[in-house]
Amino acid sequence: MNTQTTPSPQFYLTAPAACPYLPQEMERKVFTHLVGERAPELNDLLTQGGFRRSQNIAYRPACETCRACISVRILVNEFRPSRSMRRVLAANADLVAYEYPAEPSSEQYSLFRHYLDHRHQKGGMSDMSVLDYAMMVEDTHVHTRIIEYRLRPEGDGINERPQGDLIAVALTDRMGDGLSMVYSFYDTDIASRSLGTFMILDHIRRAQALGLPHVYLGYWVKGSRKMDYKTKFLPQEHLMARGWGRYPPPENDGHE
Repeated sequence: MNTQTTPSPQFYLTAPAACPYLPQEMERKVFTHLVGERAPELNDLLTQGGFRRSQNIAYRPACETCRACISVRILVNEFRPSRSMRRVLAANADLVAYEYPAEPSSEQYSLFRHYLDHRHQKGGMSDMSVLDYAMMVEDTHVHTRIIEYRLRPEGDGINERPQGDLIAVALTDRMGDGLSMVYSFYDTDIASRSLGTFMILDHIRRAQALGLPHVYLGYWVKGSRKMDYKTKFLPQEHLMARGWGRYPPPENDGHE
């Protein structure tokens, strides 16, 4: 029996399926496994090449007739928050972020379930159980962390696991050149806080503090309104046929 480790990753192609973002399109994905000692290095290379991670799988679109999915990364060293983003930061000044190893909790799952039930009732993740959630968090061979965002409780500054209300969570990979936001969710009952925007802004600050040049946001799907928020964090780069290119082009760059 051959027990030698395969020197290069093996890639596979999924069968066509209905696109969750553009109803008129069919999607296919190319994917490979992220396992073993080389997983962090491979995850870096693949993410820089437009792949995303889900558990121990790295995938990217390989659709036959559509190129709407575009990888997006923020240039954190040049980023300056707009006026509306500064308002979001001010509105969430009472939140405290705590970073932990990638370990699930029942409290996280309760918030995750609430988020899915209110935002993604018909999505592919809508029927995820507590075990599915645990796998999403734990099944990683790369440098993954959980970041919890809690309301700052009065007099609580010494507990290892703070007791303030949990209102947002991010599952994040640390890479050699940036932070990759794998998945995030939040309390949808407090929309006025714009928690999705706040978590991205917090990751920009974290990347800056770590000396990392990028925050990877996954795919911007041209033509999908629910993905438009990703293009508001400027300047950024989009991965096109010739490589990463600045968006918007320098002559169009600007802020509010």
